[in-house]
Amino acid sequence: MEQSTPAMYGPPDTAPKQKSRLARGTRKYFWGLLFLLPAVAIFILFLWVPIVKGFVYSFYHIDFVKGDSFVGFDNYKTALSDGDVWIAVKNTLYYMFLALVIGFWVPIMFAIAISELRRFQGFVRVAAYLPNVLPLVVLYGLWRWFYDSVGPINFAITKLGLEPVAFMTNTKWSMISLVIMETWQSFGSAMLIYLAAVLSIPRDWYEAAEIDGAGVWNRIRYITLPSISKLVGLLLILQIIATSQGYQSQYAMLDGGPNKATLTFSLHIVKNAFTQLNYGVASALGVLMFIALGAIGILQYRLQRKGEN
Repeated sequence: MEQSTPAMYGPPDTAPKQKSRLARGTRKYFWGLLFLLPAVAIFILFLWVPIVKGFVYSFYHIDFVKGDSFVGFDNYKTALSDGDVWIAVKNTLYYMFLALVIGFWVPIMFAIAISELRRFQGFVRVAAYLPNVLPLVVLYGLWRWFYDSVGPINFAITKLGLEPVAFMTNTKWSMISLVIMETWQSFGSAMLIYLAAVLSIPRDWYEAAEIDGAGVWNRIRYITLPSISKLVGLLLILQIIATSQGYQSQYAMLDGGPNKATLTFSLHIVKNAFTQLNYGVASALGVLMFIALGAIGILQYRLQRKGEN
């Protein structure tokens, strides 16, 4: 009887094991994947399809009557040669700067202040979040009244013996006024996120710091702020992206005025697309914004990773 040797047999067949493992994994996550499918489909349909179409349309002259025609980089040349685009870039950078200086630190300070409260913490949370639920129509009408020449803010200013401020018609004050309004309206949601992060910090750290004689400022400086630094970095990126795309308040309150002082880059895109019907130029501007924001996001991410390392 011949003795079999290992050479008579090939390598073990692992395909059935892999298939059975894949089948088990598919059965295990089937319902989860099924519930996830509509969200993925909506994400692709309403986000990535418009992005791809925006890239394509930026190389065409869009005409709904005569049909589209390929124009190459002419839309980009037209967009960059327009004097208003550089005004819009400058205004957008100024708007982003004001939003960081005026508005970015407000929810952080409110979250830390509320976390230090011993009483009425729930009431203060609700009160801080209430402006966020106001409809935009009500918000804009309310602040138009606040900023009016005979509104409550100018009434208080004149009572102090100062000259009234033309918030809506003075080019120096118009953008600042919009940032103050948006900060008041939207800081509540970011405040709740920061507050959740602050309250998740172990209380033992604060108790140990109090025993060592640390005051409120030292506890905030050495415990609270380092503990939420990653969240601050993430929300910083999100705010930069959001403010770079801002145009609603500029359009609804002042339509880019006075004297184009609140004409942002996104508002310039909207005007090109829906007022001047230059969809190709608007698409080219959108592509340029997409590239710039992508570069900012990648840079911020790498800087954050470098800081962590």
